[in-house]
Amino acid sequence: MSATNGHDTLHIPVIDISRSTEQTGYELVDAAVQYGFVFVKSSGLGLDVHAVNQMFDISRKFFQSPREEKQKYGMQKNNRGWTAMHEEVLDPETDDRGDPKEGFNFGEFENGKAHQPLPPDLQAHEAQLSRFSKLCRELAMKLLELFAIGLKIDPAEGGANWFSSRHEKSKGPSGTILRILYYPSSTTTPSRSPIRAGAHSDYGSLTLLFRLPGQPGLEILDPSQNWVSVPVLPPGTEDDPFPPILVNIGDLLSYWTGGLLKSTVHRVVGPSTGVGGEGNRGMMEDRYSIAYFFHPCTDTELVSVPSERVRERMKGREQGKTVTAIEHLNGRLAATYGWGTEEVAGAGIVLGQRG
Repeated sequence: MSATNGHDTLHIPVIDISRSTEQTGYELVDAAVQYGFVFVKSSGLGLDVHAVNQMFDISRKFFQSPREEKQKYGMQKNNRGWTAMHEEVLDPETDDRGDPKEGFNFGEFENGKAHQPLPPDLQAHEAQLSRFSKLCRELAMKLLELFAIGLKIDPAEGGANWFSSRHEKSKGPSGTILRILYYPSSTTTPSRSPIRAGAHSDYGSLTLLFRLPGQPGLEILDPSQNWVSVPVLPPGTEDDPFPPILVNIGDLLSYWTGGLLKSTVHRVVGPSTGVGGEGNRGMMEDRYSIAYFFHPCTDTELVSVPSERVRERMKGREQGKTVTAIEHLNGRLAATYGWGTEEVAGAGIVLGQRG
């Protein structure tokens, strides 16, 4: 993906969602329309600093375990398990090496139990992992309700519950994933590229991203095709219990709204790029992050949202073929992991409609 390296830091709004008001919904929608990203203040949420720090401790311990142990739990085609260094290719158009990072994907938990094999270092913390996943789900559902409020979805069509009703666990399985990520340190500047996670948009409805102070690297592609860094601690959050949660719009929310809510392309870089922001340049240190990728139920049809603002945007456009959430996800995973291209056409339909 061709773009210009930037030196600016993007001033994404920080929003307090502890109260579910119409104004909060409008602010969230405005941020999603302009940036595709928004910070949510960490105070006043069900997630607490202890739960977040505990997750990072669990992550560090797992990723420092022997490779031979981690390999026993490699990525499966249900998108669960461990990914090794360079296994994932998020930007296949420009990257033939794969991303220099590791990850572990957890599917949804049921009654505190994982529905997948877990390595010993993770099995020992199954209860904590399940609780964190549950807290993330609750926050994501609240955000979906606020986005629906902000879009003024017709109450007769579902109103504030329009998005959230399509994500209820009781209605069936989904592609929702809790992911821990590790970007190992490097003492030398990469010979070809400082990219740690290739340019991509996220596959689901929305993503919750947890980061650590002093570990920057996230950049988003602005409308001028410049890469702009996203700070870990935006102004005014330095004294919060933990860094604000970064929320980004995924492909499905963008598709549902005809591209009104942006699914913004982003990447992770090393400080050796010289991009502005926190951290030292030249030395790529260890970086950890936690992402919660929230998806609707697999058989959800991706139809247009019954919002006047969306209808205005869609005037004169062809709706195109209706696909389901699982068709979209399978196509994106096939492209990312090289599992075959038979289902990639479904993903192309979704991405082509983002506007």
